[in-house]
Amino acid sequence: MLRYFAAVLLAALVSAPAPAAVTPFPAGFHTQMVQTNGTRLYVRVGGKGPAVVMLHGFADTGDMWGALATVMAADHTVIVPDLRGMGLSEHPDTGYTKKNQAVDIAGVMDALKVQKADLVTHDIGNMVGYSLAAQYPARITRWVAIDAPIPGIGDWDNIVRSPLLWHFNFRGPDMERLVQGRERIYLDRFWNELSADPKAIDEATRQHYAALYARPHAMHDAFEQFAAFNQDAKDDQELLAKGGKLKMPVLAIGAEKSFGKAQADVLNVVASNVSGGSVPNSGHWIMEENPQATVKSITDFLRK
Repeated sequence: MLRYFAAVLLAALVSAPAPAAVTPFPAGFHTQMVQTNGTRLYVRVGGKGPAVVMLHGFADTGDMWGALATVMAADHTVIVPDLRGMGLSEHPDTGYTKKNQAVDIAGVMDALKVQKADLVTHDIGNMVGYSLAAQYPARITRWVAIDAPIPGIGDWDNIVRSPLLWHFNFRGPDMERLVQGRERIYLDRFWNELSADPKAIDEATRQHYAALYARPHAMHDAFEQFAAFNQDAKDDQELLAKGGKLKMPVLAIGAEKSFGKAQADVLNVVASNVSGGSVPNSGHWIMEENPQATVKSITDFLRK
């Protein structure tokens, strides 16, 4: 029955004329707070079969993966955490390097008794995902990395100079005061400027995520994700130098109106078995702008 429902949803996604509001996770999923690495992460779990872990980025939470999770749950155990300090996870004061957050995710896998998993990541999730795969290469079987760079890797030094990425250095008490109570205005900037068509991120979606980022400490901890980038760059370069390129199959997907083919260029630096992919008619917000193509690319790769 679950496989039938997933097939129906995938068919609906393919034929859908436009993106809709945040897709809920199926009723068969459950949520739990998982103790890991000195904090607790909010985790959604459902489905059956080999495990797949999905990691979100900034301006989203794990909720972004609802449509993909529904399809993958037909033949995979789907694990979707909110990253440390984001969404409904706890908000510790420290620990926002991506190397440390990778330990968070490994701890979630341990708690769920999952030894190995496929990995699907987007935005900051890519950065945590690389560190996870580099520190625990035997535990990640395949990796889909979507539309974001990796600190310290490839053309990182030029990427961070892009005027579109001024937010990497936008943080501190005064900036938090400016954003407090105006989280929706701040997030609208990302959805509007980094999308191919701002109308693809509808009002219900914007309200949903704005409410989550308006929770106590949420924006402060989101800024901490960016504040860690300098250390992340050093950590990533050390991981690459020590462990060499990743050996598992990797699908590098860039959105047509965002990272594009450059996504594969980045992943080729850290992995030796990389396939390139693209989400057409989409900016950075792939699951909101073109969920049909995104879900198809990911499922085709993971179900080979």
